[in-house]
Amino acid sequence: MTRLDSGPDASTGLSTGAFEDAPALCDGPRALVLESREVPLGGVRGMAVHRALPQRDLPMVGAWCFLDRFGPQRARMRVEPHPHIGLQTVTWPFTGDVRHRDSVGSDVFVRRGALNLMTSGRGISHSEYSIGEDEVELDALQLWVALPESRRHGGPAFEQHAQLPQLHIAATRTAEVIGASEDRGSSEDFAAHAVVVMGEFAGVVSPASAYTPIVGAEVRVSPGTRVRLPLKPEWEYALLAVDGDISADADAAASALSWQIGDLLYLGISRDHIDVTSASGATVFVLGGEPFPDEIVMWWNFVGRDHDEIVEAREEWEGSSERFGQVIDHGDERIPAPPLPAVRLTPRRRRA
Repeated sequence: MTRLDSGPDASTGLSTGAFEDAPALCDGPRALVLESREVPLGGVRGMAVHRALPQRDLPMVGAWCFLDRFGPQRARMRVEPHPHIGLQTVTWPFTGDVRHRDSVGSDVFVRRGALNLMTSGRGISHSEYSIGEDEVELDALQLWVALPESRRHGGPAFEQHAQLPQLHIAATRTAEVIGASEDRGSSEDFAAHAVVVMGEFAGVVSPASAYTPIVGAEVRVSPGTRVRLPLKPEWEYALLAVDGDISADADAAASALSWQIGDLLYLGISRDHIDVTSASGATVFVLGGEPFPDEIVMWWNFVGRDHDEIVEAREEWEGSSERFGQVIDHGDERIPAPPLPAVRLTPRRRRA
């Protein structure tokens, strides 16, 4: 996926040089609801996405630095070859098939239940097409993971994982459900179901390559249940509401906190669990990890550490450098890099 919102930062409403305050430390639990924003994808292609990360107050959650949801919608996706540096793209589909091609020779279909993970290292390029010439139903998450210093200068790679580890998490029926029915069922009937997409969750580890301590997991909560999700106190976390109704006991001094589909509930650190409840059933995506040790500069499709790295990557993409390779089965078509802003790019710094 490519961004068209460089320059004044449409994901935060700030200019790219606006993060000048001292960075706020992630020093305790939070209960902060962050709304997603609709942004254009591809201009004339007419697709729209909802962006939940980065935010004005929160540029990252662990190593996660970007979170888009494209869909649910009917669309014809044609995202031509475009570059990435310094990150991993994590594509997690809900509906529809997308063809992924890249400069390391991958040509695969992105389908529900399979993780598609592209590691850019120093540089990669890829394209994304929906299947066929007509509009189709599409819905998926695409996330970016910032690579640490030890991996971001390495070579590009792609992997697809069709078999991911799953687990059940014990749940209890809410009082409303118990009061309405004498049939309480067995614990397995209403346990939450989780798929560990990236990293580690509840002691279960994904086979996908991860270069920092991280978690990305889809959790389905059964109707009328409360589920205790295990967390690591030293990691920071956020929950994305994917579908259904969801609330969480995120603040001991307040009643259960609800948030809308597409929005993030940021939980901070120093928690060993979070209790979530759904009346009609819900899906949440858990993302988190150790707070990322470096400040990043993120512009267009590039994640670097300073302005000069971004300038160099842009110049090499515009100059058709071998750094980004050639996407398989593509000719000269490509997405040009937008102009750089008039100000010097500076790191994104948290305020949450």
